[in-house]
Parts: sequence; structure tokens; C-alpha cells
Amino acid sequence: MRRNLRLLAMLPVAAAGAFLLWGEVISARASTRGLPEGRSGARRTVLVLGFGNRTDRANAVNRYRVRAALRTLRGTADVLIVSGGSVRGPVPEGQVLAAYARHRGFTGTLLIETESRSTAENIRNTIPLLEGAEEIAIVSNSLHAEKARGLLRRERADLAARLIRADEYRFGEVPVIKALAAAIALVERRRSRADGTVLDPR
Repeated sequence: MRRNLRLLAMLPVAAAGAFLLWGEVISARASTRGLPEGRSGARRTVLVLGFGNRTDRANAVNRYRVRAALRTLRGTADVLIVSGGSVRGPVPEGQVLAAYARHRGFTGTLLIETESRSTAENIRNTIPLLEGAEEIAIVSNSLHAEKARGLLRRERADLAARLIRADEYRFGEVPVIKALAAAIALVERRRSRADGTVLDPR
């Protein structure tokens, strides 16, 4: 009896572990699907998509995205673009991301877009900033970034041909964020298929 009770008590822990592992697998696949590695010496532009931020200080999701973007950059000629409007707070996400990038020590070229309120607008509004890029990496959580790459392919196939892998996925990093993002993306994809709408998993 006691053994059975112990097993029952372990079920929630096992379920949580399985959920986190599922998030890792889904995120790992999305982060590399259809993308080449970057070329040595190519000028790289890294686009970071903002997440709803209620204050002027970057929340955990935005801090993770900036860290992933900074490690994706390679050379002094590379460009960092941060994108996002005032969706959940008074300060545009782009400004929040930019401030955190500078706080993390980034001193290179930084371009800020502050009007976008959806992923589609993130892409549409940053296309002029991507024109001169030799390589383009889009950083967010892996499934959101994959959606953004699909939007870029629809808007500008020529720019999408320059897409490369970002260094956004590392096993065991922010596992809860990855699992929750994967679950939300899965639910929203099913809803959009059911009613014909396209939802935004920012």
C-alpha cells in the first residue's frame, strides 16, 4: 500500500518532467528546421522579437531572447535589430530589449523598431532594416521564431533566402518557458486550423 502511495505521489513529478522534455524536443526541432548554419565572415543581422513587458525592465522572456541574440552575433560588423511596440505596458518592447542588450554589454550597431503589435508587424516593419543583411537570424522562442521566418518567406522570399540558424536553443535552458511556448503554439495552431484564423503566439 505504501509503495503504491509513493508511486502515486511521483506521478505529478513524472508528468512535469515529461512536459519539460516534450518542450525541449519540440523547441530543438523548430530551431533548426530548414535552416543552414551561418557562413564564416558573412555580415550577420540578428532580429529579436519582443514579448509583452509590463514595465520598463526586461522580463524573463525578453532577457532570454536578448541573451540568445547576443550569442548569435559573430563579428563587429554584425547588426542587432530589436522589435516590438507597447503591447502590454507603457514602454515599447523594442526599447526594453535595446536597454537590456546595452546592459549586457553590447556596443555594436543596434536598430530599434517600436511600432509592431504582432508578429506579422514585427516582420513587415523590420524588412527595411534587413535589406543590407548578408545573413539573417530571427530570435524568439523557437516556435515563434519559426512562425516569423514563415512570414518573412511570404513577404520577401529574397530576404528569407538569407535566413540562418540562431543560437536560441540550448538543452536545459529556460525549460519552463520552452514547454509553455510549445504548448501555447500547439493550441493556437489547432484553433487557427479549426476556425481559419491566424493567431499570434508572441
